[in-house]
Amino acid sequence: MKSNVLLLDKIMSYIVKRKGKQMRPMFVFLSAGTTGVINESTYRGAALIELLHTASLVHDDVVDDANHRRGFFSINALWKNKIAVLVGDYLLSRGLLMSVENSDHELLAIVSNAVKEMSEGELLQIEKARKLDITESIYYEVVRQKTASLIASCCAVGASSVGSSNEVIAKMKEFGEKVGIAFQIKDDLFDYGKKKIGKPLGIDIKEKKMTLPLIYALQQSSWMEKRRIVNIIRNHSNKTRKVHEVIDYVKSTGGIEYAVEVMHQYFDQSTALLNSFPESDYKSSLKQLVKFTIEREK
Repeated sequence: MKSNVLLLDKIMSYIVKRKGKQMRPMFVFLSAGTTGVINESTYRGAALIELLHTASLVHDDVVDDANHRRGFFSINALWKNKIAVLVGDYLLSRGLLMSVENSDHELLAIVSNAVKEMSEGELLQIEKARKLDITESIYYEVVRQKTASLIASCCAVGASSVGSSNEVIAKMKEFGEKVGIAFQIKDDLFDYGKKKIGKPLGIDIKEKKMTLPLIYALQQSSWMEKRRIVNIIRNHSNKTRKVHEVIDYVKSTGGIEYAVEVMHQYFDQSTALLNSFPESDYKSSLKQLVKFTIEREK
């Protein structure tokens, strides 16, 4: 990540020092080990994924006008939006160049498709947020594209890097997609919790994001009740008292229990796919990582 541009070098150093859990590269390595023998291509695939993910986070903070990320100031907060957008572009291009230089064309194709889907998912969510008319089926489509596509590509990249067949790559991709949907539902549930988890409670409601617990609650509501809740989200989501009113409503209508149940369904489906592979330490670790995604506290 070294650069001759002093400003860029300084920002890259800041990014590297505040890296997160790096779960996505772990999915690459463990998927590769489950389906074959880890090699140099696997390392490049993991680096490509982490570069893409970091680029997407830098750009997301600009889109969301967020000043913090993982307890630190975001790039746009410290260096403004223009520089943050260019840094995100640089990160993405470094990953793409690394793949081209090493002829990792299959890995590049998998990851490029994930970038396309992530962009489509984000735009679909923005479009639907304006109308507040997201159905459960549209929610799953947004999540599949916006979040699950990247974890699916991690698993596909891992399998592809060790020379797996198209059938195995497709199976690992499906496994990653199921995990990704469970991961996002868990993230949605944090909005209704009591613990400090790096983002304020009710932030999704304040940002007018329709998540699974809320969608289910509205499905159970009378026309009048639904109208009242949607009106709060549309016109009063900047008021903490009103946001807590929505949170309490979702809890009282079983939205939390429903989302937990669906999350476990996706977890079970991902485990069933994983069980079709031979037993190994990598497979056991991958199971533990999937378990962590739905049991994590932040």
